[in-house]
Amino acid sequence: MNYFYKMSLKSIVTSPLSGIALLVLLAALLLTFSPKFYTPQRLFSAEELALFNGTDERLPILLGILGSVFDVTKGKSHYGAGGGYNHFAGRDASRAFVSGNFTGDGLTDSLRGLSSTEVKSVVEWRDFYFKTYKYVGKLVGRYYDGQGNPTKYMKGVEAKAARGAQLLDKQKIEEAKLPSCNSRWSQDEGGEVWCDVGHPRMVQRPLEIALTGKMSKRCACFEESQLNQPGLEVYEGCDYHANRCKV
Repeated sequence: MNYFYKMSLKSIVTSPLSGIALLVLLAALLLTFSPKFYTPQRLFSAEELALFNGTDERLPILLGILGSVFDVTKGKSHYGAGGGYNHFAGRDASRAFVSGNFTGDGLTDSLRGLSSTEVKSVVEWRDFYFKTYKYVGKLVGRYYDGQGNPTKYMKGVEAKAARGAQLLDKQKIEEAKLPSCNSRWSQDEGGEVWCDVGHPRMVQRPLEIALTGKMSKRCACFEESQLNQPGLEVYEGCDYHANRCKV
């Protein structure tokens, strides 16, 4: 045995704090050589994850989103039995985070048919759980394979979410070029839009189809010289040159 190693052990044993020192040394050795120290985050099957649905008081409460599994036990009042979010516990119900469908087929991890902004919202929900709760592993299935590697489906979701973010940024830049109308609504008087400068017109939001799968319109203000542009709609019952319209 190396001399310096012998001396180190001797000094530990003869030291007044030898008991504490030995415990620290043993703990360090166990951590270093324990197989668990090198084990990656746990991989769950859907059947295993279902056991952590909050019905067994002895077990933590887990939920999955986009294949990432989180311990949400500290939110037991919400995720435990009888809680308002218990439908998320013990499963990956990624779609329900944006669909609002918390029953039957709505509690699924499939995002098929969702728009790029909806997929982006699910990714943002996953990021929220990373920041708020303890990450404990991965769910084998749609998003991760048996080795814990991301699947093609996961890569597609990440790409679609990134595309949604790009389109939203582009829409903001484009719409900033045209000032939006002021608006207000009251139960007694209904709705009203107006422009401090210019005239209110309804215009299509061309990026909305790519973002949400639907076409929508917004109210923007146009100067007199711009009113001959194609695609501008006058509010029903509003004068062509008015700067304030009932809606």
